Amino acid sequence: MNQDIEKILISEEEIDKITTDLAKQIDKDYANSDKRLLLVCILKGSIMFMSELMKKITLPIEIDCMKVSSYGAGTTSSGSIHIILDLIRPDLPACDILVVEDIIDSGSTLKYLTEYLLLKGAHSVKTITMLDKPDRRKVDYTPNYVGRVIPDEFVVGFGLDYAEKYRALPYVGILKREVYEK
Repeated sequence: MNQDIEKILISEEEIDKITTDLAKQIDKDYANSDKRLLLVCILKGSIMFMSELMKKITLPIEIDCMKVSSYGAGTTSSGSIHIILDLIRPDLPACDILVVEDIIDSGSTLKYLTEYLLLKGAHSVKTITMLDKPDRRKVDYTPNYVGRVIPDEFVVGFGLDYAEKYRALPYVGILKREVYEK
């Protein structure tokens, strides 16, 4: 799989520093909250990021998952949001939700989820992303926490995939064009 990577964009060491810094900021921001901190992992891509992040947050946390898709079979967003696995919890008013996402490009999914979870009764909803591609934004949306702003390249690794491959790479790399333009 490494032969399909044009270049490593974010190394394992950089990922460790990013997740450490983000966890410290989350600890600081939620230290005085009287609500429960609930991390909601957006499956499947965010698993590795959330796993690293939650190990470094020192506050008590709860975790849950949602599966949401805005992509079809290709490499671009379809534009419509589909909730495949919903968050069903009666205790949302007692929760500060932090939606954990691997990458934001158009912003449509997280904008929708933020509004959706607030309508479901969450006390608060903030978002955190490992990677942000603001050049691809189609809606007015800014995540609350960003690990790294990246250029408009097709990236894989550290949970990110192409056709369900490359997720287990321990770094984020730029995928060679010839791999996905076949």
